[in-house]
Amino acid sequence: MAKGPGLYSDIGKNVRDLLYKDYQTDHMFALTTSTLNGMVITPTALKMGDILLADLSTQIKSKNVLTHLKVDTASNVLTTITIDEPAPGMKSIFTFAVPDQSSGKVEFQYFHENAGISTSIGLKAVPVISFSGVAGNDKLALGTDISFDTATRKFIKCNAGLNFSSSDLIASLSLNDRGDTLTGSYFHTVSPLTNTAVGAEFSHCFSSNENTLTIGIQHALDPLTNVKAKVNNYGKASAAIQHIWQQKAIVTISGEVDALAIEKSAKVGLCLILMP
Repeated sequence: MAKGPGLYSDIGKNVRDLLYKDYQTDHMFALTTSTLNGMVITPTALKMGDILLADLSTQIKSKNVLTHLKVDTASNVLTTITIDEPAPGMKSIFTFAVPDQSSGKVEFQYFHENAGISTSIGLKAVPVISFSGVAGNDKLALGTDISFDTATRKFIKCNAGLNFSSSDLIASLSLNDRGDTLTGSYFHTVSPLTNTAVGAEFSHCFSSNENTLTIGIQHALDPLTNVKAKVNNYGKASAAIQHIWQQKAIVTISGEVDALAIEKSAKVGLCLILMP
């Protein structure tokens, strides 16, 4: 793919990964195995309180075609077929589900050194049509993300965003929820050698006049162990530690505490991923 601004979903992605990725208060277990023909099989179990969810996913790649099949305990079957570069800079993604066939869609992505475009359409009689586009380069990019529901003839999504990147700093500003939420984020790499970075995200909701500020930090204790922590202006603080054990397992332990309701017990989550 050409080096460029990426897609609209890449705007602010670094700080979102820092502040929200790997944090969980549930218990998750996944086992990944592979066959001789390259098929990857992953059973996953997730315990949310008293609810236990499970699914089985398979993934196989043939040349530039990646097929992903996922079956869950509710007998839902989701199939995703990704064709990488059927034409220079293009990517095609086909998604369809059983029994909810109306949730299927087809998506086309195009990557250029000065643009990134993604358009999709739902696979039903009156579909939702989505378009997102980013113009610029790997330093400065401006984009929009819109969705139109042909059934109601209304725009159900209308977002706009701006992203600035340098060697150690990424800043973004976006207007979401059809102009109701303004979000600004900041990500700064302190030390690439230790994967040390700090980030912050500030959101203002115009309809409720509410502000949310979240600040986070990450650091690598060693090449196989990473720690993260974050806190927001509502007093909720979270921390996570992730360790890769002999390249065969990824263990993540995370916790959350509410400083304004200290009488409530802290929430603790555990994620274990085993690999061949």
